[in-house]
Amino acid sequence: MDLVFRDAEVVDGSGGDSYRADVGIEAGRIVSIVKEAAAAGCQRPTARRVLDAEGLVLSPGFIDMHAHSDLALLRDPDHSTKAAQGVTLEVLGQDGLSYAPVDDRTLAEVRRAITGWNGDGSDVDLDWRTVGGYLDRLDRAHGGRGIAVNAAYLVPQGTVRMYAMGWEDRPATAAELDRMRRLVAEGLEQGAVGMSSGLTYTPGMYAPDSELTELCRVVAEYGGYYCPHHRSYGAGALRAYEEMVALTREAGCALHLAHATMNFGVNEGRAPELLALLDEALASGADISLDTYPYTPGSTTLLALLPSWVSEGGPEAVLERLRDGATAERIRHHLEELGSDGCHGVPVDWATIEISGVSDPALAGFVGRRVDGWATARRLLVEDRLGTTILQHVGHEENVRTIMRHRVHTGGSDGILQGLKPHPRAYGTFPEYLGRYVRELGVLSLEECVAHLTSRPAARLRLPDRGLVREGYVADLVLFDPATVASPATYENPRALPVGIPHVLVDGRFVIEDGRRTDVLAGRSVRRTETR
Repeated sequence: MDLVFRDAEVVDGSGGDSYRADVGIEAGRIVSIVKEAAAAGCQRPTARRVLDAEGLVLSPGFIDMHAHSDLALLRDPDHSTKAAQGVTLEVLGQDGLSYAPVDDRTLAEVRRAITGWNGDGSDVDLDWRTVGGYLDRLDRAHGGRGIAVNAAYLVPQGTVRMYAMGWEDRPATAAELDRMRRLVAEGLEQGAVGMSSGLTYTPGMYAPDSELTELCRVVAEYGGYYCPHHRSYGAGALRAYEEMVALTREAGCALHLAHATMNFGVNEGRAPELLALLDEALASGADISLDTYPYTPGSTTLLALLPSWVSEGGPEAVLERLRDGATAERIRHHLEELGSDGCHGVPVDWATIEISGVSDPALAGFVGRRVDGWATARRLLVEDRLGTTILQHVGHEENVRTIMRHRVHTGGSDGILQGLKPHPRAYGTFPEYLGRYVRELGVLSLEECVAHLTSRPAARLRLPDRGLVREGYVADLVLFDPATVASPATYENPRALPVGIPHVLVDGRFVIEDGRRTDVLAGRSVRRTETR
């Protein structure tokens, strides 16, 4: 064999008890698991390399169900942000906005719209226009060597709507809806695993439920799943969850709820109500899963807080409205007094809004500061040309812990990698689960937590040979020290890499070895395999 891990404590992803074993790897697959090899006195497996894993847990690689590395994987071959956490697969195309499928106009507009998430893309050769083209680009990245970790993709509904009908706030015509159906179908045929929405982001939020239901019917035909950032995580959050459950039930489509939180003061302590809603739907046959990150603040763009009517017509129209005094006052009124749909129906509390990144280096002095009012927010939006990112300190620890215990929960970082002070979840989600919520707080057992981060997401993605330590499975593996694994990333120092994760393998090759990033690029696109 190529490699044997000797005397590892195997937490295999199933949720079952751990066991001690020698695990052998050959040609990128797990080919041998010999339990209690030392105690049994049997002949132990041999290999060209034998690594003593005494004191380490061996588990499947972690799957980040909500990632914003769409351009980062192409920009940075190292990508230790995720590789060092033990992430071996990321799901991209989130929140209804990404870079395929597009035409030239749509690509230019989406680049502007999500500069705060991914940068403006000027340093990446955006030479694709289709979902298949983007996945091919991942496979041939960095001189044909590939990418740091594997990646799956969701067709972004907001981008599809932008492509088919621009930034107009109206129902689609029959012809436009048919075009959107075709774009979603083509993306799934080319390898996407489902469809995402960002229903507090424009233009995706302009879609009525009937339009979303029709697109979900297409997703269901291809065996994919729908991943909505739904219409509210604040006022009306439970109604927004009910809406997503109902429309996917009508469409016959699997549902995966993105960053399934209950935020703002109106939802403190209300996580059990959400879980009761989901349990009722699950008991009646619904196919539902969800992801969360183990932190209380959220992260998005400053632009996202604005009322949806401000964004009609696209980014340049937004800037024109912000520059106009009367219109800017109307925006302020919606934000501060009425509660805009972009701010989840809750009047904005500027004291909870922290600037995490800017596109214009001249504005770097604002990073790390709380917004002191609308005048400052307006100035940043205009001078940074909508590229400002924020942390929103509106979550509740009790809700976070309650939701992560649920049987359909999975882990997702929602990691925005841009900005001088990004949310530490981008660098720390997975070790934070293992270190803080397993070892320190005991919210989850180690075996249960690993299942949340491995086999459950693999099942949602319908991956037949990932997510478990099993003979024949792909050797995407993590070895970590359960006594020391932790994330030192903080809000003041968010880019600190994890500790206690010495080895990470993608396709049987070390991407992290002895705690250091190797030059291996073993990641590839992971495409939908189920036929229609």
